[in-house]
Amino acid sequence: MNRPAQILLVDDEVSIQRAMAPLLRSRGYGVMVASTGAEALGAFQRDRPDLVILDLGLPDMDGSEVCRQIRERADTPILILSARGAEKDKVAALDLGADDYVTKPFGPEELLARVRVALRRSIGQENLLHGQLARGGLTIDFDRRRVYRREEEIRLTPKEFELLTLLVSHAGRVLTHKTILKSIWGPHGADQSEHLRVLMGQLRKKVEMDPANPKYLLTEPWVGYRFADEPE
Repeated sequence: MNRPAQILLVDDEVSIQRAMAPLLRSRGYGVMVASTGAEALGAFQRDRPDLVILDLGLPDMDGSEVCRQIRERADTPILILSARGAEKDKVAALDLGADDYVTKPFGPEELLARVRVALRRSIGQENLLHGQLARGGLTIDFDRRRVYRREEEIRLTPKEFELLTLLVSHAGRVLTHKTILKSIWGPHGADQSEHLRVLMGQLRKKVEMDPANPKYLLTEPWVGYRFADEPE
């Protein structure tokens, strides 16, 4: 791709804008800045960035509402950047379709690593799998990024689909927590075990008929997860 990846930075703190915008531009990214939710939605509709970095504490509306409205329009990666570190805030943001969640304060290299991971999908990464896979009552269309459970389409967030695709691409093999974390959240993802637990819970609720007794997305205690090669 000839043009640099375009990032929409949404944060009303001038200090964050002054620190992050030059940092991102120094790495070759194009950066647009919005200070309110309304500005963010307008810029997103107008410019269609490759990634949105979004603060939750905006002056005119909660950032979660911005996240919800963006996710209704597109599957553009959304990286939440917030001082709210409570688990319920992280779960709520991930439920709304956010791809990642970084708690302030943060290190610049960690943030840049998260940005690179999010952009891998946004700017043309090839899918590892193609065509369709049917297992029992579950069908995955990798080319169209759609999933069906007993012929009924179920809507997955981008991160949920990424996790499902990763496990399916190694069907029958156990992927360790560390392997999954690094694949989805990058080299600095080892500390995102809570994110993985929440993400797997969300995915099971959508894919499994009985999430408490999964037959596709199996847990290997203390080790990781695997996609059942031959579900019963």
